[in-house]
Amino acid sequence: MPYMSGGRHLELDGVTLSPRSVAAAARREGGDTRVGLSAGAAERMRASVGLKDTLLAQEIPIYAVTTGFGDSCIRQISPDKAADLQRNLVLYHLNGVGPAAVPAVARATMLIRANALARGVSAIRPEAVETLLECLRRDILPLIPERGSVGASGDLVPLCYLAAALIGEGDVLHRGTVRPALDALRDEGIQPLRLEPKEGIALINGTSFAAAYAVLAAWDARELVFVAELATAMTLEALRGNASALHPFVHVNKPHPGQVASARTVRTLLAGSRLATSFDEILMRREKLAGRGYVKLNERIQDKYSVRCAPQIIGIARDTLDWVERWLETEINSATDNPLFDVDEDGLHLGGNFYAGHVGQAMDSLKTTVAGLANLLDRQLALVVDEKFNEGLPPNLVAARRPDDPQAGLHHGFKGMQIAASAVTAEALKQTGPVSVFSRSTEAHNQDIVSMGTISARDARTVNGLVREMAAIHLLALAQAIELRGVELASPAVRAVHALIRKHCAFVTHDRRLDQDIRAVMDLIESGSLRRAAGFGEEDFVAGRELAAAPHRP
Repeated sequence: MPYMSGGRHLELDGVTLSPRSVAAAARREGGDTRVGLSAGAAERMRASVGLKDTLLAQEIPIYAVTTGFGDSCIRQISPDKAADLQRNLVLYHLNGVGPAAVPAVARATMLIRANALARGVSAIRPEAVETLLECLRRDILPLIPERGSVGASGDLVPLCYLAAALIGEGDVLHRGTVRPALDALRDEGIQPLRLEPKEGIALINGTSFAAAYAVLAAWDARELVFVAELATAMTLEALRGNASALHPFVHVNKPHPGQVASARTVRTLLAGSRLATSFDEILMRREKLAGRGYVKLNERIQDKYSVRCAPQIIGIARDTLDWVERWLETEINSATDNPLFDVDEDGLHLGGNFYAGHVGQAMDSLKTTVAGLANLLDRQLALVVDEKFNEGLPPNLVAARRPDDPQAGLHHGFKGMQIAASAVTAEALKQTGPVSVFSRSTEAHNQDIVSMGTISARDARTVNGLVREMAAIHLLALAQAIELRGVELASPAVRAVHALIRKHCAFVTHDRRLDQDIRAVMDLIESGSLRRAAGFGEEDFVAGRELAAAPHRP
C-alpha cells in the first residue's frame, strides 16, 4: 500500500495548482494528500518527448541535450552520448552546503517541480515524473542543502539533490530516517530512474526550490498577520484603548483593501469587550470646560500610533500578500526549464524562464512588511509593560504585593521578556535588506545576472520565525495584562484565546523561566490554534481579505 493514504487528492496539470494546495500538502494539513498527473498532462508530456526524439534524429544542436551546459553550449555531442550527459549534469552539481531543508520544503519542491513539468513542454516522460510523485507518496524525500543557488539558471544545485534521489544517488530522508537513496527506492519497490536525453536538465533547471520556500513563507505570513490583529485587539483591551479608530468611516475614507480588512478583523475580535472604550464614552466621562479657558483632561482622547494606526500598518502586509500570492501562483504553474518544446509548431525554443526574479522581488517585499509587524508588536509591548504608559497596570506586569509582603520588590515580571523582544525585533529588521539587488556574475559570465530569489525566500522564512518569536512574547504579556484587568471583561474572542494560552502557560506570579512558555505560544501561532480559538476557521483564513468579515463563533 502507498505510504501516503487518506486525505485529499491533488491532480497536477501544470496550470491550476494553488500556493495553498502546495502548503497544505507539504505540511500534511488534514492528512496526507495523494498527488498524481492528469491525463492531459501525461499526453502533452509524451508529445514533447516525441518532438525531442525527432529533433535528436536530425542531429541538430539541442542545448543541454546534445550540447554542453551554460558557457559550454558551443560544444556539441552525438545523440548516443546524450543520456550519459544528463547523469553527469546531476552529479557535478551535487555541491550544496549548509543545513538540509526541512521535510515540508522538500515536499513542496517535489510537488512544484512535478507541476512545472506537467505543462508538457519540457520533453520529459510522464513515467519520470510519476517516479518523483511515487517518492513523495512513499515519503522518500531528498536531503537538499539550503545553500548553493543563485536563482538562475534556476535552482540547479538544490534540484540536483532531488534528481539524485530519483536515480538512486546519495542519501534521502525515508519516513523520517536518513538512508541511502538506492536502498530506500528498492525497499519501496521503486525502480531507480534512468535519465533519458533532456530529463536531467528538465528536473534541475527551474525555480521550484525557491518557490517552495516562498509558498510556505507566504502562508506563514498570513498567520502572522492575523496574530498581529489579535495582539492589537488585546492591546486595546489591556490599555483600555479607544476603539473608535477602528470605525468603518475612518477606513472607507482610505480604502486600501488590506487596511479596511484589518480594521474589520480587530473590530470583530473586540466585539463584546467591556475593556476597550470609545470616543463617545470618553466624551461622556470628561471634565467639561464649564466656562473656563483651559482644562487638562484626565483621559487621552486618542491612543499612540502603535495602537491607533495598527490597521494601516497591518494592512500593508495584507495587501502585499495579495499580490505576492498571485505572483507565486503564476510561478508554480510555469515551465521554468530550458529549452522548451512547442509541439504545435514543431519548434524548439531557448529562453530564460528559470530566472527567479519574481520570487526574489516578492520575498524581498514580504520579509520587509512582515518584519514591520514585529516592529509594531514591539512598540505595543513597550506600552503594556511600562507603568508610565500602561494606564494603571503594574510595572512590568508584576502582580501588586503589599509593602509588608516578604516578596515585595523581588520580582521583575516581564522586564526580561521586553529585552528579548527588542533583540528579536532588531534581528528581524536587520534581515530586511533586499537580496534581489545582489546579483553576481558567475559560470564564466554566462550567468552574468542572477536573481538571488532562493536566498531571498529563505530570508523570508527566517524573518517569519523571528516575528513569531516576538509575537509569542507579546501575547504572553497581553494574556498577563488581560488577567490583571479582569478576563471576564474581555471580549469573547479574547477570552477564548486567553484560555488557550493558559492551558499551556501559567499566570506569572513570580520570577521564573519563560522560554518554554514562549515556545508553547509559538507552536499555537504556527499551528493556527490561536486563530481557531478566536473563532476564525480555515475557510475564513484562506479567503484572505474576506477573513475579516467572519463573525466570531464562540
